[in-house]
Amino acid sequence: MWAIRRRPYRKPYQLRWQVGTRPHSESFLTLGLAESRRAQLVTAARAGEPFDVESGLPRSLIQKEQDIPWYRHARNYIELKWDHSPATTRKTLAEAMATVTMVLVKDTKGMADPRIARRVLYSWAFNMHQWEQEPPDDVKEVLAWFERKSVPVSALAERMLARKALNACTKRLDGKTSAGSVIARKRAIFHQALGYAVEADLLAENPLHSLQWSAPEKADEELDPAGVPGPALAEKLLAGVRAQGLRGRHLEAFFACILYAAARPGETVGLRATDFHLPRRGWGTVWLRESRPRAGRSWTDSGEAHDRKGLKHRPRSAVRQVPIPPQLVSMLRWHITVHGVAPDGRLFRTARGGMVQESGYGAVWADARAAVLSPQDQESKLAKRPYDLRHTAVSTWLSAGVEPQIVAQRAGHSLAVLFRVYAKFLKDGEAAANAKISARLGSR
Repeated sequence: MWAIRRRPYRKPYQLRWQVGTRPHSESFLTLGLAESRRAQLVTAARAGEPFDVESGLPRSLIQKEQDIPWYRHARNYIELKWDHSPATTRKTLAEAMATVTMVLVKDTKGMADPRIARRVLYSWAFNMHQWEQEPPDDVKEVLAWFERKSVPVSALAERMLARKALNACTKRLDGKTSAGSVIARKRAIFHQALGYAVEADLLAENPLHSLQWSAPEKADEELDPAGVPGPALAEKLLAGVRAQGLRGRHLEAFFACILYAAARPGETVGLRATDFHLPRRGWGTVWLRESRPRAGRSWTDSGEAHDRKGLKHRPRSAVRQVPIPPQLVSMLRWHITVHGVAPDGRLFRTARGGMVQESGYGAVWADARAAVLSPQDQESKLAKRPYDLRHTAVSTWLSAGVEPQIVAQRAGHSLAVLFRVYAKFLKDGEAAANAKISARLGSR
């Protein structure tokens, strides 16, 4: 770096420096401006900051010149993730970005009602299917406010601002603390968005790496046995479903697939007759090929309410083969004989032939609980959701002594997840395991 020289031009004070073998220069109107820029370059060089050969500037100054509002960066992040994300993941990404964007603003003067603002961010700002639509005037006004008031991405180098965003991830709109799993999910997405900012040279480092922060509510993956109905109770609940007339009789086999095959509800709604081998006697087989969770028409590429995706945490082409007991085989054969199948081969459908909805089968399940459980148990979390039947299936297999690797394969888990989620059920088998070891040692 050379001394500042004066020349007879409109901007007379010229600063010259060299990065690598490439010379650079910049002219200023006053000597003070030139000295200020020189001080910036000297400070960056002494701090060991890398300089860009093309522009001649240190990384910090490049980031400042390339800086964009957080709102725009969040939309760039959504665009990056959109194409390869299933519809339910898109909704999760939008929810997390809406949460942190609400607090990453310069001030709240003129902000819309928080519920309205969150809904607009979720439904319009971070839903790419809406970007080509002309939003209503009130929505346009909210979006313009966030674009104008959003802090620059570089501001997140201040760890207290990053902490503010993390704290927002812990709260619901009503001020109550979110569930641990929700907090963990939002934090992970925010961390990824900051990592993308580092890749885009908008931040020097991810501020969360050096932040001393812990969630107020931890995500507990370990399953509580108090919410899992035993096999006998689960069958009584199926009887409670069957007793609800035509609708209940149609859905009995739906719930039975969850109970006896450990199929997730999303995997069950799209099952076709061709996915089963149903012999007249003995065990049959189901091949689980895809999941059809309901995400909403505005989030799916097909425009259908139910997304079409591969099995959870598996490649798109993966197929899970699960042997099914004679009870389920006979129930499915009866279901096909009585109710037939939809034109596309689906076993379960609404009165109009559509996909069964969570609201529909959830109401049937709630009525079955009310008919079977005592008032005290109805107030508890016992069999609260149809999904709990899947937990019944897995816990039953484990308590029956089926090897964990076989249980994990049939349930679509890794062994690590199986041991983590069903730890309490595995512990129940310790006495039996000890007895087997004692018998073996005693025989020697």
